[in-house]
Amino acid sequence: MSLTLNLVGAGHVGRALGRLFAASGAFTLQDVLTRSPASAQEAIGFIGAGTACDTLAQMRPARVWMLAVGDDAIGPACAALAQSGHVNGAVVFHCSGAKASGELQPARDAGAFVASVHPVRSFADPQAVAAHFAGTFCGIEGDDQALALLEPAFEAIGARLVRIDPAAKTVYHAAAVFASNYLVTVLDAALRAYEAAGVPPEVARELARPLATEALANVFRLGPEAALSGPVARGDFATVARQQEAVTRWDPATGRLYEALVPPTAELARRKRGEA
Repeated sequence: MSLTLNLVGAGHVGRALGRLFAASGAFTLQDVLTRSPASAQEAIGFIGAGTACDTLAQMRPARVWMLAVGDDAIGPACAALAQSGHVNGAVVFHCSGAKASGELQPARDAGAFVASVHPVRSFADPQAVAAHFAGTFCGIEGDDQALALLEPAFEAIGARLVRIDPAAKTVYHAAAVFASNYLVTVLDAALRAYEAAGVPPEVARELARPLATEALANVFRLGPEAALSGPVARGDFATVARQQEAVTRWDPATGRLYEALVPPTAELARRKRGEA
């Protein structure tokens, strides 16, 4: 018999994982609590299982509790759950990439085993996520007793689990920001610089595309040291200085971004040359 799962919060993440767990049989979805009865009904309609609850007091004890709420709501939701008396011996976990399992200390104090499991992907389209979740990396950390139960459940829905250091959870989440959000910011700077040189926007994207895609492919195929090219890699700091000055004259904020990227790129170039 599969383990019972209660869901507190059923936005995109909660709905997608709830459907996957229910379909796989890893958990039996029991009770669902969201901000309103209507949204709870919508969630169980999407998931295809569960009972909508109006309040935490209506929820039955369960072996596992998933807090699929926003980061700022994890602490209050956990405190309320701990006070409910339902979690002694249960597993409580959240799915935040920015916060560690320590955020669930009130539940641990109430006798629960706690963890965090962060799927590394966008949940903008829960339907698509639920259909194509297999192979998704998930950063996981927490109490051994919680991980012993959660790891096989997530593996059953196709997750690829990576254990992380909870003390470095914020740095772990920043890694995703560098790999995604800030990458977009740097490419935006490149496109705006092309446009400042008179290149139409649609042509600018085509100019940047092969440079960006080849650089990314080389990073993941060869590693960042081998992938690095350009004036810093060649040690041509006269060109770097001219570029920084020109970019700063054009747009001071982008000039500061260029300047900030030179030292870490120079350090990467030293690694490329095999220097200590």
